[in-house]
Amino acid sequence: MKKYTYTEKKDTRSGFGAGMAELADKNPEVVGLCADLIGSLKFEKFIEKAPERFFQIGISEANMIGMAAGLATEGKIPFTGTFANFSTGRVYDQIRQSVAYSGKNVKICASHAGLTLGEDGATHQILEDIGLMKMLPGMTVINTCDYNQTKAATIAIADYEGPVYLRFGRPVIPVFTDENQTFEIGKAWMVNEGKDVTIVATGHLVWEAIKAGEILEEQGIDAEIINIHTIKPLDSEAILKSVKKTGCVVTAEEHNRLGGLGDSVAQLLITEHLAPQEYVAVNDSFGESGTPDQLMEKYGLTANDIVEAVKKVMKRKS
Repeated sequence: MKKYTYTEKKDTRSGFGAGMAELADKNPEVVGLCADLIGSLKFEKFIEKAPERFFQIGISEANMIGMAAGLATEGKIPFTGTFANFSTGRVYDQIRQSVAYSGKNVKICASHAGLTLGEDGATHQILEDIGLMKMLPGMTVINTCDYNQTKAATIAIADYEGPVYLRFGRPVIPVFTDENQTFEIGKAWMVNEGKDVTIVATGHLVWEAIKAGEILEEQGIDAEIINIHTIKPLDSEAILKSVKKTGCVVTAEEHNRLGGLGDSVAQLLITEHLAPQEYVAVNDSFGESGTPDQLMEKYGLTANDIVEAVKKVMKRKS
């Protein structure tokens, strides 16, 4: 098992803020829009560098999407920012009609996704957003795993033509990917090569998958771990190559098991290469108030849960 270490923990939303600050210098067409959550989305440095390219919309998310669509029509590259729940569920009609339908170059950037929003509870812990967004034709869906990857993804999507949903989170987590990485949309990252089981993880669950891989190694199981940061378009080639080698797969995500990464992988396997699969995801449920660690434990999203899913799927393979 390849060893991953870290010297600090940071929140992925700060990676977004750092990426936006860099774009303020690099790309004069990038504009920022925020729905009254400047601090939560870490927009301060972008505003400091490019105040004339920032728009505070207030608690008016539908208007924000409409304004972003208009700015894109005039050749700007708008990045909208608010909580994931408000970025998707609250404004789905506006995204569908004004952005996705016409393929506008709008970047919908969503913080505080999943259970790890914590104490704010079920009304804010959206677990359906990946499914909502990946169903929209032409929408690219990205879910990053740490600070560095989020920063790199933020910068990369400015050069990509078309609508993008970029999902990230609130809690501080280990920073374990390369600081100067190149982010390739639609290209999986091989975290660890193995032969016994494939673990396909996204977002905060990538670090849990790494910890699970270390536990499994102690038990004589060689896990191949893949970071799927781009859920749509899915890197089908990387997943199929791995599953054909290992014969089984576990998918891990901080999302409802219905409509998320696991469903995308299942659709791929059912059409291209039949193999047993187990899900590590929230099982058709809303969240609740609690600390991130408590919620990850209760809803079965920890490294130990991945280990148990691996043992189950390997029995099915044999």
